[in-house]
This record gives sequence, C-alpha cells and structure tokens, in this order.
Amino acid sequence: MIVLSLLPIALMLCSCTSTLSQLPAAAGGLPAGTPERPSGPAIYPAVYDIPPPRDDAVLTNAQQQQLQGDLQSARDRQVKRSESAAAKDAQ
Repeated sequence: MIVLSLLPIALMLCSCTSTLSQLPAAAGGLPAGTPERPSGPAIYPAVYDIPPPRDDAVLTNAQQQQLQGDLQSARDRQVKRSESAAAKDAQ
C-alpha cells in the first residue's frame, strides 16, 4: 500500500530531472556556462577488440643464452666500476 502511494511521487521526481536543466540557476537549475549535454550516446573504449598478432619471433635458446651472457658481463663491469670509484673515494 505504501509502495503504491510512493510510486507516483517517484515518477514525478524522475520526470523533473530533465526539466531542472531548463530552470534558471537561482531556482535550482544549471549554472551559466555549463556545457551542453552530448546529443549522441557515450562512446565506450573498445574493450573486446583483440590486438593484432605480434611480428616479433621468440628468441632461440642460443640467442637467449647470448643475451643473458651480455647482461651478466654488463653487470660485472658496473660492479667493477663502482668498486673502483669507492676505492678512489676512500683514499
């Protein structure tokens, strides 16, 4: 019974939301300088689009070993440089 009596009030309030934008700002409408509402529906990002396959090939075992060796030698060189710099600072 109470729900049925509140239903018309709820419908009237929902219909007022579109007319509130037409009221002056002093009466509770939108302030001056408010951008216009978009005329079309909102554009959503392409969530389900699948990116194209990659052109890069997977490294072979030999290439991966070479890359790991290069990285290790670069780390070793950096450690030697930092140790020599620390030794110079200590003197």
